[in-house]
Amino acid sequence: MQTTRRAFMGGVALAGATISSGIGFLVGAANAQDAKRVVFASAGSITGNWDTTSHTTVGQWNAEHFIFNHLTKARMTTEKPDELLPDLATSWTLVDKHTLEFKLREGVKFHNGQDFGAEDVKATFDYASDPKRPSASLYPGKADITVIDKLTVRINTEKYGYPAAAFYYIVSFLPIMSAADIANPSTLQAKPNGTGPFMFASTNGDRTTLKANPDYYDGKPQIGEVIYAYVPDANTRVLGLLNGEYQIIERLEPEQYESLEKNGNVKVDRALSLENKYLHFRCNKKPFDDIRLRQAVCHAIDRDQIMEVVGIAGQASSSYISPLKFGYADITDYPQYDPEKCQALLAEAGFPNGQGLPELEYITSIGFYSKTREYGELITAMLQEQGFPVKLTVLEPAAWEEQVYRKADGQGAGHMVDVGWMTGSPEPDLVLFPNWSSKSALFTGFEDAEIDAALDKERNAANPEERKKIIAEETLPAIAKKLPTLSLFTAVYFHAMAKSLDGVVFAPNGPIDLSKATMA
Repeated sequence: MQTTRRAFMGGVALAGATISSGIGFLVGAANAQDAKRVVFASAGSITGNWDTTSHTTVGQWNAEHFIFNHLTKARMTTEKPDELLPDLATSWTLVDKHTLEFKLREGVKFHNGQDFGAEDVKATFDYASDPKRPSASLYPGKADITVIDKLTVRINTEKYGYPAAAFYYIVSFLPIMSAADIANPSTLQAKPNGTGPFMFASTNGDRTTLKANPDYYDGKPQIGEVIYAYVPDANTRVLGLLNGEYQIIERLEPEQYESLEKNGNVKVDRALSLENKYLHFRCNKKPFDDIRLRQAVCHAIDRDQIMEVVGIAGQASSSYISPLKFGYADITDYPQYDPEKCQALLAEAGFPNGQGLPELEYITSIGFYSKTREYGELITAMLQEQGFPVKLTVLEPAAWEEQVYRKADGQGAGHMVDVGWMTGSPEPDLVLFPNWSSKSALFTGFEDAEIDAALDKERNAANPEERKKIIAEETLPAIAKKLPTLSLFTAVYFHAMAKSLDGVVFAPNGPIDLSKATMA
């Protein structure tokens, strides 16, 4: 499916590139070690607006993870997908159905020297959950935040008609900002001021420099400097790792991971992620405002063939959330490959064999997700075989991101878009509400009362076990019934790093924890 010739040079799979690894790697790595500097080559860009409520972009989230803390940390393993650990909060208690109380860590300071306390939590939640903020799609809704004392804060949801438990997992994903900064939006946007292990120093083009926080509550990091570098091309990231320019790289292609695994100069990491890959339909524009056309597309796609192309970069599932999410379940009667059903639906919709359909643009990316071009070409060929006049548009991450989020025309670019969605918490609503609630529907423009009712029902469940049952038996099937989106598979993440690094923790949603990392 891919026309670019791949060559194996220096033991690493590259697309049309040559490399001499070895000496360059050793010299570059030595220079980096002397400075205790880690350059992280990221596939995601930074927006330049450091107001954490201004975006829902992966690259920015990953950069902010070095700078900001959260009330809790989510372990997010297949064995314990919903285990929470202390961060800025040392304990948390569900006081009653509508009240969640947090006891906060004493002695924590923001990077500008201000003390952290309950007022900062209140200001963050009040501001970030405002419907005018992009981050509001990540919140279960508005809530009354009460400061009990400097280190105790309560979230109460009674006025808003949903249980406080809806915040239980989400808080592990919401960065806590300074109340003083929130009161001054220009300050908030210009420079990040968190409580995390690394402090913002400067930005120069596509590189952002962070310095170790000497007052970090869990001890000053041994890594003195982190440079977050936006490097959209996967080959460039690999070459940079091998010649010592970068010490950590992300989002490898499977061939690159398998080759680097055999390279004695580097370490690799592979793990199931919190991210599913989706084919979203623009449901608010023709022809995908008709469910029969969406169903026809889904029955034209053989997901088994997609998994053959994706290989170790994905795990098959028939669900809209990752197995690492609370409430995960495969959906009964999820649409399967069936060309006869596809043709019957096309004819019923008035487009026999696809005749009369307009050109349909399918937008995907390259260099951010694994194998997107390859399986994008495969999906395009499958749809064309059934008569869909599909044009595949492949864009680098920044241009792709602009197009998939574009709503200038009220409908969004293209007719189908390939998007992944990941969040740093076991909380399923962080996926379900932004993508399929009528209040958000970020990519589909889809509004549906039945899906909204199913989402509200699981959110308002009396206890976790009841909620898990509703998600599996009602919420996920409701989305599959209306098909604003076809979930393709769950992504597997690949990272590689210099052999000299130890203690690096890769979260299943993309961020990297270097707070306890060491460099030989």
